[in-house]
Amino acid sequence: MFSFVAIFGSVELGIIYAIMALGVYLSFRVLDFPDLTVDGSFVTGAAVAATMITMGYSPWIATILAIVAGFIAGCATGLLHTKGKINALLSGILMMIALYSINLRIMGLTSDTSVGRPNIPLLNSETLFTKFGAFWEKTGIDGGLNGFFSRMHADSLPSTWGIVFFMLIVVLLIKFAADWFLKTEVGLALRATGDNQKMIRSFSANTDTLIILGLGISNGLVALSGALVAQYAKFADIGMGIGMIIIGLASVIIGEAIFGTKSIFRTTFAVIGGAIIYRIVVSLALRVQFLDTGDMKLITAFIVILALIMPKLIEKQKEKKRKAKRHAERLSALNVSAEREVQ
Repeated sequence: MFSFVAIFGSVELGIIYAIMALGVYLSFRVLDFPDLTVDGSFVTGAAVAATMITMGYSPWIATILAIVAGFIAGCATGLLHTKGKINALLSGILMMIALYSINLRIMGLTSDTSVGRPNIPLLNSETLFTKFGAFWEKTGIDGGLNGFFSRMHADSLPSTWGIVFFMLIVVLLIKFAADWFLKTEVGLALRATGDNQKMIRSFSANTDTLIILGLGISNGLVALSGALVAQYAKFADIGMGIGMIIIGLASVIIGEAIFGTKSIFRTTFAVIGGAIIYRIVVSLALRVQFLDTGDMKLITAFIVILALIMPKLIEKQKEKKRKAKRHAERLSALNVSAEREVQ
């Protein structure tokens, strides 16, 4: 039995991960850059936010500085590729490896010896979610929504709806900002760089700067997602970024397959929807008896494979039907002309 609260939790987490998926969309789809920095910059965002919150800073300042740290990490990858002339894939791998040690050092700032620390708990710390939760409780909206769903015979209800509404506001603001940015002169140049670097260079555009900027923004969004996940889960861990790039790609591919990519507005919406759908699918899959939490990476790989193969299979079937229809029309036309000749 799939409980309402389990699906609700998946939607909550899916909205937070949607920010990371938007970052992956910028690097992989817009820039056409296979950026593996994501696995490291996600943890960087979580590490910076958790460290600063533990040290007594405001969670707002901690989250903003997490974005800045992610932006710097992305720019470093861009510099390795553009100025260092290192292969795009290798640049991301090198930065991801370097960030592992950097993240340990960042989290180590919370210890007396400043030695690398693998995790930071935030159980009793004030976060963005606790701040918003205190305001949300005063509105009384939880009681109204839970009352409505209890009348709909929902088997279990969430303790608060505040996180979902807070994250929806944040994600939609980022989505509309991304839509606007990608339609500006710089955004159009960024998209053109991903499509054809030689062409955009002929218009005197500095593609190196555009790649560095694009990767910086991409990893800034990824770090923001990491900072929010750390505050949501109440801990930051050095291993929490493993496989993030696959999750981001799965969200992008699933969203594009289901919602389409006819416009920037629709594509960014598809990425957000894909992240939420991915989390729901994983949550439902883990409730199957013979699967457990250790199988999550296998489930992710299977979902990505399906998302990649299914659209091609569906298109192949449609093409077969179109060919069969054209063949039938030609036969019909030939039969009609043959009948006329006989007459």
